[in-house]
Amino acid sequence: MSYLSFIKESVKNLRTTGTITRSSQAACKAMVSFTDFDSARNIIELGAGDGVVTHHILRRMHPDAKLLCFEVNDLFCEQLRNIKDDRLIVIQDSAEKLDEYMKKHQMKQADSIISAIPFVALSKPVTRRILTTCQQALKEGGVFSQIHYSLVLKSIYKEIFDGIRIKFVLKNIPPAFILYKRK
Repeated sequence: MSYLSFIKESVKNLRTTGTITRSSQAACKAMVSFTDFDSARNIIELGAGDGVVTHHILRRMHPDAKLLCFEVNDLFCEQLRNIKDDRLIVIQDSAEKLDEYMKKHQMKQADSIISAIPFVALSKPVTRRILTTCQQALKEGGVFSQIHYSLVLKSIYKEIFDGIRIKFVLKNIPPAFILYKRK
């Protein structure tokens, strides 16, 4: 997908994409940097978009690992399905059904959850449900990371993920905050 096509699709569906530009290389690297790819076998990506972060994950993933990739946008899911990697499972559904799909794909717990869901566009009850499900889905020692462009929802993360930390990424348009927590 071209950069211009991504912008057009994002503007058309801003409520579900949450941005008009792809995450930069610096933001992608920051989002995946907390995952121990040597030991991680069950990885989940939420709000995968057209796969810019997905490619970073797949490049570093262990050959025996699997990646459940959630996305709701039709065009972005089509792009994700064009990625030829048997470890990738594209799920065109809401992250609210995370536990259902984990069971379906025999994933008891997640080693890592990497998210770009635009939670600021969702209601607070939906945001809390998804984040609580993520926290419960993580194994002990597992890590959650989320990209945001403001810290307006920081208090919700603090409620659910005790001790949430923040990494600022200036080299992104707009500059981004990566919220992360190891369970």
